[in-house]
Amino acid sequence: MPRSTRKMSNTKTYHIIIRGNDKQDIFFDKQDYNKFIKEIKRTKEKYHYQLYAYCLMTNHVHLIVYDKDNNLSKAMQSLILSYSIYFGKKYEKVGHLVQGRFLSKNVESRKYLIQLCRYIHQNPVKAKIAKVNEYKWSSYQEYINFSDKIIEYKKILSLFGNNNQEAIKNFITFHNIKNDDLSGKEKIEYEMVSKLTDQEVKERIEKILKIDNITKIKKYNLAIRNEKIRELRKLEKTSMAQIARVLGISKRIVEKAMREKRK
Repeated sequence: MPRSTRKMSNTKTYHIIIRGNDKQDIFFDKQDYNKFIKEIKRTKEKYHYQLYAYCLMTNHVHLIVYDKDNNLSKAMQSLILSYSIYFGKKYEKVGHLVQGRFLSKNVESRKYLIQLCRYIHQNPVKAKIAKVNEYKWSSYQEYINFSDKIIEYKKILSLFGNNNQEAIKNFITFHNIKNDDLSGKEKIEYEMVSKLTDQEVKERIEKILKIDNITKIKKYNLAIRNEKIRELRKLEKTSMAQIARVLGISKRIVEKAMREKRK
């Protein structure tokens, strides 16, 4: 099935997520992080995009990109390919480093833009790695030090105040607030990073249903099977399509069972 065409943002601004295949780490040492940043610089110059914020985590990357010349796909593909080649040679890695193509979400409002910026900078806190102001591999330090090493900080800072002093004070205060004011589709995008692998879903299903072999569910009669499927409503960070795939049952059957009320 051909890939769907990405819907272009009215603001030409996008939240980009690049993650390791099957959640594998894509950064192991300082050299790796610096290499990725170097490739960001190279692709920025070649494809003329701007970077508003970034955070490099162990197994995934967040970027906020302003794609003024509509080169997003080419730029991200070039970035991923060049880093993957480097990584493969260094660690003698065979196969795909990154899981599928990069993920993107349109950023259409100022409110979402600043919330997204905070979310990205708070990733190390959520992962219990470091405080926002202590993490080295994000754009937060560039903001508070007015440095444009690889980002264009003026756009977002202008949303926090009329002058640099006021803006940075409000920026820091805003980043010290827990990022709990997002809902709906915005949260869905963030959850993609933490999506469970099929093996993890299999193990959780077996635990929830208290069975030692997931194939047993297909041997149950219709009523018991549907009741078991409904118990999987408590599964987080997965979809009905993934549940169906892991169970070896059609998505239509899973969706129908999920809709049924308990008897």
